[in-house]
Amino acid sequence: MICLTFKGFAQEQIKTQEKYTAHNKGKFFVSWGGNREVYSKSDVNFRGANYDFTIANMAAHDKPKGWHIDYINPTRMTIPQTNFRIGYFFSDHYSIAIGVDHMKYVMTQNQTANVSGHIDIPLPFAGIYNNTPTQMAEAFLKYEHTDGLNYINTEISRHDDISSVFKIENTDKIQVNLTQGIGFGLLYPKTNTTLLGKQRHDDFHISGYGTSVKSGLNVTFLKHFYIQGELKAGYINMPNIRTTQSTDDSASQHFLFFQRLIAFGGVFKI
Repeated sequence: MICLTFKGFAQEQIKTQEKYTAHNKGKFFVSWGGNREVYSKSDVNFRGANYDFTIANMAAHDKPKGWHIDYINPTRMTIPQTNFRIGYFFSDHYSIAIGVDHMKYVMTQNQTANVSGHIDIPLPFAGIYNNTPTQMAEAFLKYEHTDGLNYINTEISRHDDISSVFKIENTDKIQVNLTQGIGFGLLYPKTNTTLLGKQRHDDFHISGYGTSVKSGLNVTFLKHFYIQGELKAGYINMPNIRTTQSTDDSASQHFLFFQRLIAFGGVFKI
């Protein structure tokens, strides 16, 4: 009887001493942060009732806002380049999450690019183009996904506690985790395009799909609060971009992106 009592007491002691951070299964997490992007050059095709032309190797960049109060201002949080994610650990090492990478894609204005195709609209730009160097003046084309290049995606990620590498013993105070993941989802941009003097469409539209891979470092404080830095690379294919008020007009492109992000979040059990 004494042995059984001692054994039960010892098991209870082990259970009470187990750290909150020892297991992840059943926990939820949510995060919010900011990002920067680099885009590969892209061939962009524009087509409509009186034109069909392709701009080769179009260069583009993101539109950073820097350190700004808008990132935490509830009325303006969607203006900067941001990342939102909510997820669930279905095992100690794996999670599934849904989120939005709110990126911004801006064609580099006034660049010179080769254009092929035809434009039959009676404007100064009308004619036949055969790999013709053309300046992307705003009167000819302004092309942005600035509200934004919205990558709505699902990610499956692996998480590994590497606190021991930094000689951290009490992971309930501070824990360091390595994360890797893959994602896929839809592109839901609001495209700001001034094309050949036409009125822009300026509304959200499902335009294509994307895939991505990521790797990051997560530092969790006091069991529940974390900061996470990530590097993400992906592929975006948008075959159906709305450009003007006319449904006859559209654009298509595909490109690679590289993203750097920092996010702040919380992890908890319900």
